[in-house]
Amino acid sequence: MTEEYVLRCVLMLCFALLSANASNWLYLAKLSSVGSISDEETCERLRGLIQRQVQICKRSVEVMDAVRRGAQLAIDECQFQFRNRRWNCSTLETMPVFGKVVTQGTREAAFVYAISAASVAFAVTRACSSGELEKCGCDRNVHGVSPEGFQWSGCSDNIAYGVAFSQSFVDVRERSKGQSSSRALMNLHNNEAGRKVSHCHSLKSFQQHTQKRIIGEFTLPKRVVGCGLCGLTRSGLVSPQAILSHMRVECKCHGVSGSCEVKTCWKAMPPFRKVGNVIKEKFDGATEVEQRKVGTTKVLVPRNSQFKPHTDEDLVYLDPSPDFCDYDPRTPGMLGTAGRQCNRTSKAIDGCELMCCGRGFQTEEVEVVDRCSCKFHWCCYVKCKQCRKMVEMHTCR
Repeated sequence: MTEEYVLRCVLMLCFALLSANASNWLYLAKLSSVGSISDEETCERLRGLIQRQVQICKRSVEVMDAVRRGAQLAIDECQFQFRNRRWNCSTLETMPVFGKVVTQGTREAAFVYAISAASVAFAVTRACSSGELEKCGCDRNVHGVSPEGFQWSGCSDNIAYGVAFSQSFVDVRERSKGQSSSRALMNLHNNEAGRKVSHCHSLKSFQQHTQKRIIGEFTLPKRVVGCGLCGLTRSGLVSPQAILSHMRVECKCHGVSGSCEVKTCWKAMPPFRKVGNVIKEKFDGATEVEQRKVGTTKVLVPRNSQFKPHTDEDLVYLDPSPDFCDYDPRTPGMLGTAGRQCNRTSKAIDGCELMCCGRGFQTEEVEVVDRCSCKFHWCCYVKCKQCRKMVEMHTCR
């Protein structure tokens, strides 16, 4: 075993660990004591950021409160989407916030990376549209009269800026020089798939807007400059995805007594819950992949050659998931399902048979207080009574 071989192995291990912990920035959601991130000195004190993320923070400090909201949004959406699964996105007070569950190349890690990249794009875009940020505002590329005859007006969400910032900030670890490990490729692919659930109203406007206003600010990878946010595909281009394909048109009518003589419309991102629903569907159909070398390029291909190749919008994973049944003190975040509520009549993953991993469950009667007999009173409030009832609650042994 030569010294060169040992050094190469050590470097590969370091790269793998760096990619596996690329979600440490989600710890921003835990920093409620920091207050507003308003100056460069605060950037130095933020836990979970690597040096290049600290530099981005200093250059774009006004954006960082939106990034922190994005981190919390990702955690909340993960917990909602996985509320009925054995692993339910429980967080820790340490890094990474989801424990070692996301350090493995599982489909759960794929979901976390996708929803995190999407949440930053979403939160930064919202900050732009609300006038919170001086560096961006509404998307002024949407104007004139539509083919349907309505007037484009109002404040269309500036998704290009949000996606560009997400690519720059979230992907920075994987884009470090020399990182071409299978886990880095997996993370980058899932980050872009997550961003695709929002909007791409016009590739041409994205190219113009990105090249003129965004590229120089974040020091994005060179491959972004030539394509203007057009897709991180196996051909090497970059594209906004899970947020991108679900932009919606919102309108307001103008006229006498609410008539719709004139209608103005604008483009808006979907509610983040819809983004989460789409990414969860991608999780359910995720593709297991492995790294192969095609020419001089390392790519991810389906592990099973009989499966059709994944698309840029699909989630991919490298390792099978554990069963998440039992608490494992050696694996932070692996809490098991003991004490979890289950549905006795369901045959799905939330059912007691699957949720409890065959250990059985216990049933007890608990009192539940609900609002009932609600009445509307003029004007203008609703008054309800409180009704108490006993219900059965089932928990895993």
